[in-house]
Amino acid sequence: MAEEAAEAPPENGSGCDSGTGALERGVAPIKPQYLTTKEQFHEFLEAKGQEKPCRETEVGDPGGNDLAEPEAKRIRLEDGQSAEGQAEDRQTGNGQKEETAEPREQQQTQKRARGQNKGRTHVKPTHYDKNRLCPSLIQESAAKCVFGDRCRFLHDVGGYLETKPADLGPRCVLFETFGRCPYGVTCRFAGAHLGPEGQNLVREELAARCAQPPPVRNGLDKGLQQRLRKRQVRFERAERALRQLSQGRPPGPTPAATVPDGAAAGGAPSQDNCGAQQAPAEPGAGSPPSGPVRTCGPLTDEDVVRLRPCEKKRLDIRGKLYLAPLTTCGNLPFRRICKRFGADVTCGEMAVCTNLLQGQMSEWALLKRHQCEDVFGVQLEGAFPDTMTKCAELLNRTVEVDFVDINVGCPIDLVYKKGGGCALMNRLAKFQQIVRGMNQVLDVPLTVKIRTGVQERVNLAHRLLPELRDWGVALVTLHGRSREQRYTKLADWQYIEQCVKAASPMPLFGNGDILSFEDANHAMQTGVAGVMIARGALLKPWLFTEIKEQRHWDISSSERLDILRDFTSYGLEHWGSDTQGVEKTRRFLLQWLSFLCRYVPVGLLERLPQRINERPPYYLGRDYLETLMASQKADDWIRISEMLLGPVPPNFTFLPKHKANAYK
Repeated sequence: MAEEAAEAPPENGSGCDSGTGALERGVAPIKPQYLTTKEQFHEFLEAKGQEKPCRETEVGDPGGNDLAEPEAKRIRLEDGQSAEGQAEDRQTGNGQKEETAEPREQQQTQKRARGQNKGRTHVKPTHYDKNRLCPSLIQESAAKCVFGDRCRFLHDVGGYLETKPADLGPRCVLFETFGRCPYGVTCRFAGAHLGPEGQNLVREELAARCAQPPPVRNGLDKGLQQRLRKRQVRFERAERALRQLSQGRPPGPTPAATVPDGAAAGGAPSQDNCGAQQAPAEPGAGSPPSGPVRTCGPLTDEDVVRLRPCEKKRLDIRGKLYLAPLTTCGNLPFRRICKRFGADVTCGEMAVCTNLLQGQMSEWALLKRHQCEDVFGVQLEGAFPDTMTKCAELLNRTVEVDFVDINVGCPIDLVYKKGGGCALMNRLAKFQQIVRGMNQVLDVPLTVKIRTGVQERVNLAHRLLPELRDWGVALVTLHGRSREQRYTKLADWQYIEQCVKAASPMPLFGNGDILSFEDANHAMQTGVAGVMIARGALLKPWLFTEIKEQRHWDISSSERLDILRDFTSYGLEHWGSDTQGVEKTRRFLLQWLSFLCRYVPVGLLERLPQRINERPPYYLGRDYLETLMASQKADDWIRISEMLLGPVPPNFTFLPKHKANAYK
């Protein structure tokens, strides 16, 4: 969800021991021999680690601000005037008091960097489309360009190669993994798979082995996309369920959604790994027959006879580790990293139901599922029963998932002011219709993710949970914060424990502030069925391994770089190895690095474990790479990306999504 990927430094509450001083509140307890000042930290990085500053001056003034949070996290004026200087100026007499005192509104805006950097550059710069080679040439079918003279792309391969940037490396991930690189000469690693005459080489045996089944499923069929845009897809089951709900009756058995007869050949949108079969109607079946169904393998009764609500597949994930749906950072490559380290359940990023119904490719990309994700769900956001129910019916026919989750926890204004996300907690009539309608048209379990409430001191979850249980929800995840609170205080696990009893026997997962196996153990003691991990996975994706093995992993900087290298490989597989794919991979890597820099290596801590609300002070790691990874400066994150993806394009800039994550 969007709120998991957001970040703001907490004001109240900390995980520090009771003996920790007030000045160190919210600061990770790092051993004194590793501490340094901001100036010496950046001097060390600029010197490429060749000279280490004198340890006698690294710690700085114990009573000063050197050990506190980085500059962007503290109250600072742009002209560098200190808080003490402001106080002295305000105490000076006569006319100077008015001149130096700042308006209260301006002081409040300077207090802390929060919210989103909405003015940041777009993920897809326009220069990607300049001098772009025609797709027909990339696919080696130059004679089949359907646009002819009207085509706006280049058809001169030689001219394209003259302006193409140099290769970024000697090996192509796609060629080595799949036996063929679909990007041909446009690949930024084309030298690995181009023949002497510029032809695209193919490893036939490897390509045939990787063709079935494809590693990524849940793609959007072009035929379905056109029908969605023309509004030619009918949702008879959803419409009947909605009519029953509007009449005050619970929805009953309804027929399947259908498409126009003229589109019957492509009426069932494609499952990438499935063959197409039309499910025949069976006379005398106990339930109404379903429409055209995509099936894999032999035909079974489940393909022909529709499941009754009491026969729905159950979602049994008690005790499993659930990776939260993280907007922006919770993409498919990142989920693959977490799966490798032991995540049991994964969920796609929050998808807006209206965008899915309009056939937007960017929104459907959030539903893609890798073959390693054995328990996978998708999360929908919407504010109205009609769009949510129709979208649920559409996904029930087109994607392969184990559950569908409703986002009732998103706190951002863009969603909240439209009545979605957290706003549904105060719109019970609409909320009930959404849950009942979606539950009726889905063959997989329906889950819900909520917060404690909207206002900080008005908890609503304990009242909603019995209602959700009666409406047919299979599982609820509770984030232990309200919308107004955001990340200014620790998650309220005592309230989550109270909600476990209110939800029983429906399973309740808890979410909030889990960064170590001790945190996970304490969370499980509240009686929750399992834990959802969000920011903790962004700070250290190996957290799942730590929880399962009940240990602290003092992971080395080289191992962490290998994780980033694997992420870039997964990213090139997912987003492509041409210029656009490389730069998209780089952008998502930089967004992730804005969280990874907050991790403090285990060997440097005075007290274990690190708490999620503790910001690291400036410190020098055990080697140069460990120090570089600790930098909270965007320029240093770009330097790490260049180690993995080559030099950045000219005039490249990066601004993190959230203001609290970095500074210039």
